[in-house]
Amino acid sequence: MRKSFFLLGFVFLLTSAARAQSNSTQPLLLTTPNLSLSSALSPAPATPVSIAPGTMATAASSASAGAASPDPQVVQGVFVNYSWQAYIGYTFFRFYIYPGATENQNGFNYSMAYYFKDWLAADGEFAATHGNLNGACSWFVFGGGGPRFRWSAPRNIEVWGHVLFGYSHFSPQTPYGSKQAFAYTAGGGVDINAHHRRIAYRLGADMVGSHYFGTYQYSPKFFAGIVFKF
Repeated sequence: MRKSFFLLGFVFLLTSAARAQSNSTQPLLLTTPNLSLSSALSPAPATPVSIAPGTMATAASSASAGAASPDPQVVQGVFVNYSWQAYIGYTFFRFYIYPGATENQNGFNYSMAYYFKDWLAADGEFAATHGNLNGACSWFVFGGGGPRFRWSAPRNIEVWGHVLFGYSHFSPQTPYGSKQAFAYTAGGGVDINAHHRRIAYRLGADMVGSHYFGTYQYSPKFFAGIVFKF
């Protein structure tokens, strides 16, 4: 009888030890894959960000406004170049009639120019000056045409030059020769543009060449006046 109890106790001890060993190893085999799988699949915890009230709406509205609004357009000043220029002004003419005889004359000159390019124009001029020669009234009249060239300088200044070919008339009649002769003009000036773009002030000087009384005259001419643009 004692042997039977002893045998049952020994079997019970063996059974308890085997069950305890299986319980201690099985959780390790099951929990390790579960832990690695859950750590790989679970997302990283989000870091809390503190946002002030209305900040998200303001940022979203500014981002949408920046995406919707186009780049700012810069409007540059527009300067209109008029094709036609009409000039009228005062003229001082020192006429070298022949060696030893000169005369100062005063009058006016009128010109019209058409710019078919920004720098090149067809120019026509008429000038008439009056003086006193040996107690008698005298006139010198010139009319001609030719090319005009211009260049836009800083400070609203336009520099130009021209060469004109035409015909001249001198009175009174003298015993030395004819009253009409071929003549030409070469010179230039500056136009000072006013605040009103259609008006400018002109200063200029020319050399007038002519052929009277069997000799050649080279006479300076100075002028100042107003230019009208249209």
